[in-house]
Amino acid sequence: MTVEPPAAAQPALEAVIRSLAGDSSAPTSITDPQRARKVHLADSLSGLELEQVRDARRIADVGSGAGFPGLVLAACLPSAEVDLVESVGRKCAYLRRTIATAGIGNATTVCERAETLGVGAGREAYDVVTARAVGSLATLAELASPLLREGGALVAWKGRRDRQEEAELEMAPQCLAMDPVEVLEMTPYDGSRHRHIHVLRKNGPTPDELPRRPGMAAKRPLAAGQG
Repeated sequence: MTVEPPAAAQPALEAVIRSLAGDSSAPTSITDPQRARKVHLADSLSGLELEQVRDARRIADVGSGAGFPGLVLAACLPSAEVDLVESVGRKCAYLRRTIATAGIGNATTVCERAETLGVGAGREAYDVVTARAVGSLATLAELASPLLREGGALVAWKGRRDRQEEAELEMAPQCLAMDPVEVLEMTPYDGSRHRHIHVLRKNGPTPDELPRRPGMAAKRPLAAGQG
């Protein structure tokens, strides 16, 4: 299903696409406008099918990279505050330029790691955490938990379903305070295949031991019985 953006968002979205093509430092290999409208824009827009995303007032896009889905969601949800969380300086610089060029005033670049944000101003501050092609589900759940308010949602864009990855997530629900809710199959554009959005819910307060120090969520995912 193809999701059409609000008419008011079209100029900003086109500016984002032009930025990909016109900025040699764009942190993605897909910069051709026609292809980018499908692979980046349409794929990001599929998140608007979720009520949690549409109703969110604060969104953290973790590992934002070139700004997908965060920039797209910000353009389409002008009443939401969207933080683009990215730790790599050159990517942060690109995001700031693109926000300014596209005039997306409700998007902010946060140039730090999610773990650092989760012990500071970002702790339990967000309704939704988004992530697209960033790490395993278990890693994302651990990174998202400190950022989400109780009842908030992690919305993770993934490709083909990986049963082993999903099983790893199921191993540590108690110590992450995150419950898998649903997996939605998406067809954001004609010819797209094996696209899924995983939705997880924050089921309680953030455990005191989270976040762990930067990098640990990816290097040593929490196992059953921990926490």
